[in-house]
Amino acid sequence: MNTEEINTLKETVISVLKTIYDPEIPIDIWTMHLIYGIDVDEEGNVKIVMTVTAPNCPVAETLPAEVRQRVEAIMGVRKVVVELTFDPVWSIDMLSDEAKAELGLDGDYNYSATDFLY
Repeated sequence: MNTEEINTLKETVISVLKTIYDPEIPIDIWTMHLIYGIDVDEEGNVKIVMTVTAPNCPVAETLPAEVRQRVEAIMGVRKVVVELTFDPVWSIDMLSDEAKAELGLDGDYNYSATDFLY
């Protein structure tokens, strides 16, 4: 793959990630900033570094598996590795202003995900 094809594949991966939702918050995982990184190499291998809203999140095992399965289904993707990390720990402050508005969160919130969700 050349650089243009890699960039196109990465954009397709992002489009797919925007269709995957955290079951507790009605916002897709891309907009929630649960995806920390996406690398696509010239062979079509994809590495995704992601997090969940809290280490004890009920979907900490199933959400990364869903991400892997959905991205593997993209034409041109050879192999997908999803790495789950908690560094940095996700917080409400990572939500975009649009996402905060959609959830009715106005102002500055200095809470952790566990304060908000659990």
